[in-house]
Amino acid sequence: MGWRCRTGATLVLGAGVGAAVCRLLSPRGREEEAEGAGVLHRVPVLPVPSVLASELTVSPGASVAVMKYGFPSLANIKTRESYVTSYDPRTRTASWVIERLNPASLSGSSNRKDCEFRADDSVHVFHRSTNDDYRGSGFDRGHLAAAANHKWSQKAMDDTFYLSNVAPQNPHLNQKTWNNLEKLCRSLTKRYLNVYVCSGPLYLPRQEADGKLYVRYQVIGQNHVAVPTHFFKVLILEQADGRGVELRSYVLPNEPIDEKVPLERFLVPIETIERASGLLFVPNIMKRTSSLQAVTDRPTTVPRIHQ
Repeated sequence: MGWRCRTGATLVLGAGVGAAVCRLLSPRGREEEAEGAGVLHRVPVLPVPSVLASELTVSPGASVAVMKYGFPSLANIKTRESYVTSYDPRTRTASWVIERLNPASLSGSSNRKDCEFRADDSVHVFHRSTNDDYRGSGFDRGHLAAAANHKWSQKAMDDTFYLSNVAPQNPHLNQKTWNNLEKLCRSLTKRYLNVYVCSGPLYLPRQEADGKLYVRYQVIGQNHVAVPTHFFKVLILEQADGRGVELRSYVLPNEPIDEKVPLERFLVPIETIERASGLLFVPNIMKRTSSLQAVTDRPTTVPRIHQ
Protein backbone atom coordinates (compact mmCIF):
# COMPACT_ATOMS: atom_id res chain seq x y z
CA MET A 1 0.00 0.00 0.00
CA GLY A 2 2.81 2.41 0.95
CA TRP A 3 4.66 1.51 -2.27
CA ARG A 4 2.30 3.35 -4.56
CA CYS A 5 3.01 6.88 -3.31
CA ARG A 6 5.33 8.89 -5.56
CA THR A 7 7.75 5.95 -5.89
CA GLY A 8 9.31 7.10 -9.13
CA ALA A 9 9.77 10.61 -7.83
CA THR A 10 11.67 9.35 -4.82
CA LEU A 11 13.97 7.09 -6.82
CA VAL A 12 14.85 9.91 -9.18
CA LEU A 13 14.75 12.84 -6.78
CA GLY A 14 16.33 11.25 -3.74
CA ALA A 15 19.64 12.97 -4.31
CA GLY A 16 18.08 16.37 -3.73
CA VAL A 17 15.75 15.62 -0.85
CA GLY A 18 17.84 17.46 1.70
CA ALA A 19 17.83 20.71 -0.22
CA ALA A 20 14.18 20.26 -1.22
CA VAL A 21 13.00 19.87 2.38
CA CYS A 22 14.93 23.00 3.34
CA ARG A 23 13.25 25.00 0.58
CA LEU A 24 9.78 23.67 1.37
CA LEU A 25 9.96 24.61 5.03
CA SER A 26 11.80 27.89 4.59
CA PRO A 27 9.63 30.96 5.27
CA ARG A 28 11.32 32.66 2.33
CA GLY A 29 10.82 29.85 -0.17
CA ARG A 30 12.46 30.29 -3.56
CA GLU A 31 14.15 33.51 -2.47
CA GLU A 32 16.22 31.54 0.04
CA GLU A 33 16.92 28.85 -2.53
CA ALA A 34 18.48 31.48 -4.76
CA GLU A 35 20.75 32.71 -2.01
CA GLY A 36 22.09 29.21 -1.36
CA ALA A 37 24.55 30.45 1.22
CA GLY A 38 22.03 31.09 3.99
CA VAL A 39 22.40 29.67 7.47
CA LEU A 40 19.85 26.91 6.79
CA HIS A 41 22.02 25.52 4.00
CA ARG A 42 24.93 24.83 6.32
CA VAL A 43 25.49 21.88 8.60
CA PRO A 44 25.80 22.55 12.33
CA VAL A 45 28.96 21.38 14.07
CA LEU A 46 28.94 22.44 17.70
CA PRO A 47 32.27 22.51 19.57
CA VAL A 48 31.34 22.53 23.25
CA PRO A 49 34.39 22.06 25.50
CA SER A 50 32.26 22.53 28.63
CA VAL A 51 30.18 19.42 27.84
CA LEU A 52 32.50 16.56 28.66
CA ALA A 53 31.89 12.94 27.76
CA SER A 54 33.41 11.97 31.11
CA GLU A 55 30.30 13.33 32.85
CA LEU A 56 28.48 10.12 31.92
CA THR A 57 28.64 7.56 34.70
CA VAL A 58 25.50 5.54 34.00
CA SER A 59 25.28 1.98 32.69
CA PRO A 60 25.51 1.10 28.96
CA GLY A 61 22.57 2.45 27.00
CA ALA A 62 20.84 3.77 30.12
CA SER A 63 18.05 6.13 29.12
CA VAL A 64 18.73 8.70 31.86
CA ALA A 65 21.97 9.69 30.12
CA VAL A 66 20.10 11.59 27.40
CA MET A 67 18.92 14.16 29.99
CA LYS A 68 22.40 15.62 29.74
CA TYR A 69 21.45 17.38 26.51
CA GLY A 70 17.84 18.14 27.34
CA PHE A 71 14.71 16.86 25.61
CA PRO A 72 13.28 18.12 22.27
CA SER A 73 9.91 18.62 24.03
CA LEU A 74 8.43 17.92 27.46
CA ALA A 75 5.00 16.43 26.74
CA ASN A 76 4.10 12.83 27.64
CA ILE A 77 7.65 11.73 28.50
CA LYS A 78 8.13 8.01 29.03
CA THR A 79 11.35 6.35 30.19
CA ARG A 80 12.28 2.82 29.15
CA GLU A 81 15.27 0.64 29.87
CA SER A 82 16.91 1.60 26.59
CA TYR A 83 15.42 4.95 25.54
CA VAL A 84 13.33 7.98 26.44
CA THR A 85 10.31 8.91 24.34
CA SER A 86 7.64 11.56 24.01
CA TYR A 87 4.34 10.02 22.94
CA ASP A 88 1.78 11.78 20.74
CA PRO A 89 -1.70 10.42 21.57
CA ARG A 90 -3.19 12.16 18.53
CA THR A 91 -1.07 10.26 15.99
CA ARG A 92 -0.73 7.04 18.08
CA THR A 93 3.05 7.21 17.56
CA ALA A 94 5.98 8.82 19.34
CA SER A 95 6.92 12.42 18.62
CA TRP A 96 10.52 11.44 19.24
CA VAL A 97 12.65 8.71 20.78
CA ILE A 98 16.18 9.25 22.12
CA GLU A 99 18.68 6.45 22.73
CA ARG A 100 22.38 6.28 23.55
CA LEU A 101 24.72 3.98 21.64
CA ASN A 102 28.26 2.92 22.49
CA PRO A 103 30.26 -0.30 22.09
CA ALA A 104 28.93 -1.62 25.41
CA SER A 105 25.26 -1.14 24.47
CA LEU A 106 25.82 -2.94 21.16
CA SER A 107 27.31 -6.02 22.81
CA GLY A 108 25.48 -8.80 24.62
CA SER A 109 23.49 -11.99 24.30
CA SER A 110 20.03 -10.47 23.76
CA ASN A 111 18.07 -12.22 21.04
CA ARG A 112 15.55 -10.51 18.78
CA LYS A 113 13.77 -13.85 18.32
CA ASP A 114 12.64 -13.64 21.94
CA CYS A 115 10.90 -10.28 21.35
CA GLU A 116 7.35 -9.62 20.17
CA PHE A 117 5.60 -6.43 19.14
CA ARG A 118 3.00 -5.48 21.75
CA ALA A 119 0.67 -2.63 22.61
CA ASP A 120 1.87 -0.17 25.23
CA ASP A 121 -0.48 -0.60 28.19
CA SER A 122 0.82 2.62 29.74
CA VAL A 123 -0.98 4.53 26.97
CA HIS A 124 -4.72 5.09 27.40
CA VAL A 125 -6.74 2.60 25.38
CA PHE A 126 -8.26 5.46 23.35
CA HIS A 127 -4.82 6.57 22.18
CA ARG A 128 -2.75 3.44 21.70
CA SER A 129 -2.01 1.41 18.58
CA THR A 130 -2.33 -2.36 18.33
CA ASN A 131 -0.91 -5.07 16.11
CA ASP A 132 -4.31 -5.33 14.43
CA ASP A 133 -3.89 -1.77 13.17
CA TYR A 134 -0.82 -2.82 11.18
CA ARG A 135 -2.15 -6.18 9.97
CA GLY A 136 -2.91 -6.01 6.26
CA SER A 137 -2.07 -2.29 6.07
CA GLY A 138 0.89 -2.68 3.73
CA PHE A 139 3.18 -0.94 6.23
CA ASP A 140 5.91 -2.34 8.46
CA ARG A 141 6.12 -1.64 12.17
CA GLY A 142 9.20 0.53 11.81
CA HIS A 143 11.36 0.88 14.92
CA LEU A 144 12.37 4.36 16.06
CA ALA A 145 14.81 3.07 18.70
CA ALA A 146 16.28 0.07 16.88
CA ALA A 147 16.32 -3.35 18.53
CA ALA A 148 19.87 -4.08 17.37
CA ASN A 149 21.09 -1.01 19.25
CA HIS A 150 20.40 -2.64 22.61
CA LYS A 151 21.94 -6.07 22.80
CA TRP A 152 23.32 -5.27 26.25
CA SER A 153 20.07 -6.27 27.96
CA GLN A 154 17.19 -8.51 26.93
CA LYS A 155 14.76 -6.16 28.67
CA ALA A 156 16.30 -3.20 26.84
CA MET A 157 15.74 -4.96 23.53
CA ASP A 158 12.24 -6.05 24.56
CA ASP A 159 11.31 -2.44 25.30
CA THR A 160 12.01 -1.46 21.69
CA PHE A 161 9.09 -3.67 20.63
CA TYR A 162 6.43 -1.55 22.31
CA LEU A 163 4.19 -0.21 19.56
CA SER A 164 4.72 3.24 21.07
CA ASN A 165 8.28 2.94 19.70
CA VAL A 166 7.22 2.16 16.12
CA ALA A 167 5.45 3.97 13.28
CA PRO A 168 3.93 2.79 9.99
CA GLN A 169 6.86 2.58 7.59
CA ASN A 170 7.12 1.66 3.94
CA PRO A 171 8.52 -1.92 3.87
CA HIS A 172 11.22 -1.10 1.33
CA LEU A 173 12.37 1.92 3.36
CA ASN A 174 12.28 -0.02 6.63
CA GLN A 175 14.26 -2.97 5.36
CA LYS A 176 16.73 -1.06 3.17
CA THR A 177 17.63 2.62 3.56
CA TRP A 178 16.30 3.12 7.11
CA ASN A 179 18.08 -0.05 8.15
CA ASN A 180 21.27 1.22 6.51
CA LEU A 181 20.97 4.47 8.47
CA GLU A 182 20.62 2.47 11.69
CA LYS A 183 23.77 0.54 10.77
CA LEU A 184 25.58 3.82 10.15
CA CYS A 185 24.62 5.01 13.63
CA ARG A 186 26.09 1.85 15.12
CA SER A 187 29.26 2.12 13.08
CA LEU A 188 29.88 5.63 14.41
CA THR A 189 30.42 4.18 17.90
CA LYS A 190 33.85 3.11 16.62
CA ARG A 191 34.83 6.76 16.17
CA TYR A 192 32.89 8.53 18.92
CA LEU A 193 32.66 7.88 22.63
CA ASN A 194 28.86 8.01 22.64
CA VAL A 195 26.31 8.35 19.85
CA TYR A 196 22.94 9.77 20.86
CA VAL A 197 20.21 9.13 18.30
CA CYS A 198 16.87 10.96 18.25
CA SER A 199 14.35 9.54 15.76
CA GLY A 200 10.80 10.47 14.94
CA PRO A 201 8.06 11.01 12.35
CA LEU A 202 7.39 14.08 10.26
CA TYR A 203 4.22 15.23 8.51
CA LEU A 204 5.39 17.63 5.83
CA PRO A 205 3.31 19.86 3.56
CA ARG A 206 3.10 19.23 -0.17
CA GLN A 207 2.11 21.63 -2.90
CA GLU A 208 -0.93 20.44 -4.84
CA ALA A 209 -2.53 21.36 -8.17
CA ASP A 210 -4.13 24.55 -6.86
CA GLY A 211 -0.73 25.86 -5.84
CA LYS A 212 -1.49 25.65 -2.12
CA LEU A 213 0.37 23.62 0.49
CA TYR A 214 -1.45 20.84 2.35
CA VAL A 215 -0.44 18.39 5.05
CA ARG A 216 -2.07 15.08 4.13
CA TYR A 217 -1.31 11.67 5.57
CA GLN A 218 -2.95 8.28 5.66
CA VAL A 219 -4.19 6.59 8.83
CA ILE A 220 -4.37 2.83 9.34
CA GLY A 221 -6.42 0.47 11.48
CA GLN A 222 -9.37 1.04 13.75
CA ASN A 223 -7.23 3.27 15.94
CA HIS A 224 -6.31 5.56 13.02
CA VAL A 225 -2.55 5.32 13.43
CA ALA A 226 -0.96 8.17 11.46
CA VAL A 227 1.37 7.27 8.58
CA PRO A 228 4.26 9.78 8.54
CA THR A 229 5.22 11.40 5.26
CA HIS A 230 8.88 11.43 6.38
CA PHE A 231 11.17 10.31 9.19
CA PHE A 232 14.07 12.11 10.83
CA LYS A 233 17.17 11.08 12.74
CA VAL A 234 19.30 13.56 14.66
CA LEU A 235 22.70 12.29 15.79
CA ILE A 236 24.63 13.82 18.68
CA LEU A 237 28.21 12.59 18.44
CA GLU A 238 30.42 12.90 21.52
CA GLN A 239 34.06 13.18 20.64
CA ALA A 240 36.40 10.96 22.63
CA ASP A 241 39.04 13.67 23.03
CA GLY A 242 36.66 15.93 24.96
CA ARG A 243 36.43 18.64 22.27
CA GLY A 244 32.64 18.54 22.50
CA VAL A 245 29.95 17.21 20.18
CA GLU A 246 29.02 17.17 16.51
CA LEU A 247 25.54 17.01 15.02
CA ARG A 248 24.18 15.22 11.98
CA SER A 249 20.52 15.29 10.96
CA TYR A 250 18.72 13.28 8.30
CA VAL A 251 15.25 13.36 6.73
CA LEU A 252 14.01 10.40 4.68
CA PRO A 253 10.67 10.19 2.82
CA ASN A 254 8.40 7.34 3.85
CA GLU A 255 8.72 5.74 0.42
CA PRO A 256 11.03 3.31 -1.40
CA ILE A 257 14.48 4.81 -1.92
CA ASP A 258 17.04 3.59 -4.42
CA GLU A 259 19.82 2.01 -2.36
CA LYS A 260 22.36 3.53 -4.74
CA VAL A 261 21.53 6.97 -3.34
CA PRO A 262 24.07 7.59 -0.54
CA LEU A 263 22.79 8.49 2.91
CA GLU A 264 24.71 11.76 2.78
CA ARG A 265 22.15 13.03 0.26
CA PHE A 266 19.52 13.05 3.01
CA LEU A 267 21.47 15.29 5.38
CA VAL A 268 19.61 18.49 6.25
CA PRO A 269 20.33 21.37 8.64
CA ILE A 270 18.94 20.62 12.09
CA GLU A 271 16.93 23.86 12.00
CA THR A 272 14.88 22.38 9.15
CA ILE A 273 13.72 19.48 11.33
CA GLU A 274 13.03 21.81 14.25
CA ARG A 275 10.76 23.99 12.12
CA ALA A 276 8.93 21.02 10.65
CA SER A 277 8.43 19.11 13.90
CA GLY A 278 7.95 21.85 16.48
CA LEU A 279 10.84 20.34 18.44
CA LEU A 280 14.04 21.93 19.71
CA PHE A 281 17.15 19.78 19.94
CA VAL A 282 20.10 19.91 22.32
CA PRO A 283 18.81 22.96 24.23
CA ASN A 284 21.47 22.57 26.90
CA ILE A 285 24.20 22.77 24.27
CA MET A 286 22.65 25.85 22.70
CA LYS A 287 22.80 27.60 26.07
CA ARG A 288 26.58 27.15 26.04
CA THR A 289 27.34 28.36 22.54
CA SER A 290 26.19 30.73 19.78
CA SER A 291 24.22 28.85 17.14
CA LEU A 292 25.48 31.16 14.41
CA GLN A 293 29.13 30.73 15.33
CA ALA A 294 28.60 27.00 15.62
CA VAL A 295 27.36 26.70 12.03
CA THR A 296 30.07 26.01 9.47
CA ASP A 297 30.68 28.95 7.18
CA ARG A 298 31.03 26.98 3.96
CA PRO A 299 27.77 26.87 1.95
CA THR A 300 26.88 23.67 0.11
CA THR A 301 24.13 22.62 -2.28
CA VAL A 302 23.72 19.31 -0.50
CA PRO A 303 24.73 19.67 3.17
CA ARG A 304 27.81 17.73 4.20
CA ILE A 305 29.52 17.18 7.52
CA HIS A 306 33.02 18.55 8.08
CA GLN A 307 35.01 16.41 10.52
